[in-house]
Amino acid sequence: MAQAWKCSGLRWSAGGPVLRWVGGRSSALTWGKRVAFGVAEGGVRTCVGARRHACPARAAVSGRSTGARCEECARLDRAHSVAADTLADDPRPYRVYLAWFGPGMVKVGITAHERGSARLWEQGAVCFSWLGTGPLMAARRTEELLRAALSVPDRIPYGDKRAVRSALPASAAERAAEIAELHARAVTLGGWPESLERAPYEPVDHVEVFGLAGLPAAVGEVSELVAGGSVGGRLIAAAGPDLHLETEGGGVVVLDTRLMTGWDLVPADGAEITVPMREFKEKPGVQDGLF
Repeated sequence: MAQAWKCSGLRWSAGGPVLRWVGGRSSALTWGKRVAFGVAEGGVRTCVGARRHACPARAAVSGRSTGARCEECARLDRAHSVAADTLADDPRPYRVYLAWFGPGMVKVGITAHERGSARLWEQGAVCFSWLGTGPLMAARRTEELLRAALSVPDRIPYGDKRAVRSALPASAAERAAEIAELHARAVTLGGWPESLERAPYEPVDHVEVFGLAGLPAAVGEVSELVAGGSVGGRLIAAAGPDLHLETEGGGVVVLDTRLMTGWDLVPADGAEITVPMREFKEKPGVQDGLF
């Protein structure tokens, strides 16, 4: 029986996307690389635990869940997160940013200064600009100011992001136009926290980082993994947690790598996609790792 691997998620760095595996191994992903794996026969997807601790119940979780956590572990994980405002005394500096994912899709968010652009890569931001830097609660108040005064959301659904990646404006200037306009409006608002140091408008574009230039429209996305199923395709782009895979005769399919966690995965070199999919409407010796 082939050795089984458990994925701990996709991570981004300046070198590009990397799939991480439980135990510390990793698989760098490059354009043109074939990504192929199977889900162990008879396997069950189990909770990945919380805060780097295993789930004590090894609870089964839904194949469609992107969090792969049982109810109790999800509660524990969120109880110690910046997003849930439970770490108000975090002493680290935070940055506020405006991120653009496609026409009409701009969000405001915050990230720890030490993380650099990692949070933007993880979200699949096509382009972004910093707004300012300061203590956590000052950054949070600035985020709330933009939401209230300019109606800028703090979340964009992944389904909406995927739908437009193959039809983005051709130039970096066009892609940055909406955040340029919002940045200019944001800096004129009153009520900015005094402890937040404002940042000039300096757009950063990720089309080349993600491999989105000339990206073909996807025909669908993997909706869940199932025991005995397989996934296979040639990697042509990646953004956030998503891999865009070119399949043999089946067009481009998007795989949200968050669906991989919690499963026992095995090598399957010649695999194609045999797991459930959601089709898009027409528009735009010792193995070192699984790959």
